Amino acid sequence: MVLDFRMDTFLEVCRWGNYTRAAEQLNITQPAVTQHIQYLQHYYGVRLFIYRSKQLTLTPEGELLLRAARTMRHDEEKLKRDMLDLKAGRRSIRFGATLTIGEYLLPERVADYMARHPDTHIQMVVEDTKRLLRRLNEGELDFAVVEGYFHKSEYDFILWSHEPYICVCGADYPLPAGPLHLGELLDQVLLLRNDGSGTRDVLVKALEGMNHHLSDFRHITEISDLFVIKELVKRGRGITFLYRKAVERELADGSIRQVELADFRISHEFTFLWRKDSVFEEEFRQVFLELSGQ
Repeated sequence: MVLDFRMDTFLEVCRWGNYTRAAEQLNITQPAVTQHIQYLQHYYGVRLFIYRSKQLTLTPEGELLLRAARTMRHDEEKLKRDMLDLKAGRRSIRFGATLTIGEYLLPERVADYMARHPDTHIQMVVEDTKRLLRRLNEGELDFAVVEGYFHKSEYDFILWSHEPYICVCGADYPLPAGPLHLGELLDQVLLLRNDGSGTRDVLVKALEGMNHHLSDFRHITEISDLFVIKELVKRGRGITFLYRKAVERELADGSIRQVELADFRISHEFTFLWRKDSVFEEEFRQVFLELSGQ
């Protein structure tokens, strides 16, 4: 399963959308990049790129090859790690999770998995959905559990759960008991996760469906850390939207309360995913069954 060096060139051209930049990254000449792409086009009998409005664009056939090449790269990287593990007499899994899932859903599940597999080396990274998908495509991760949006044509996936997505404020925050309407919150300070986070993406999509936008809120404070956002909410510094799973403890102890909204009742999927058509699919499905308890 050795990835052809010309496929590496193709992936770099796709990444940068530019032959010159790909050549720089690969430390080869631009004519060499052109030669590699021409070879692939001749081999598959199709055009992989066209110029549209002076921009290098993938053809439909190029899109198909890109999806396959990313899976090949992913599987090759995992195979190399597995070979080294086998030689050393060990086993390992590397996976990622988005913030809410990594901090509030997986710890207990991972602890149980570790108890059943004490000799397995586990590496879990917690990042936003976009970074996790990038690392998955590069073969740095075996699989990921995400809350954000992804292209379903590129990944095989299993629904983990549907999670309620709610608005919350501090216990003494000056809002009526409700139910309120979303438009009545636009004057409040909105405490918001950073761009790229799944929690934020869900809010953006939900607002669009209601003909609203983040800019409709007159005061927005962006913070990357969910713990800090919750502390500010507790102290009455604003409202926020997040998964109920992330504030179950605070809702139970009364330090945070849910803002009842008559026109905002949504839930979103937590999803276990891996590169589409990976040869390691059965292994990933088995890990999912153990981690999810299904």
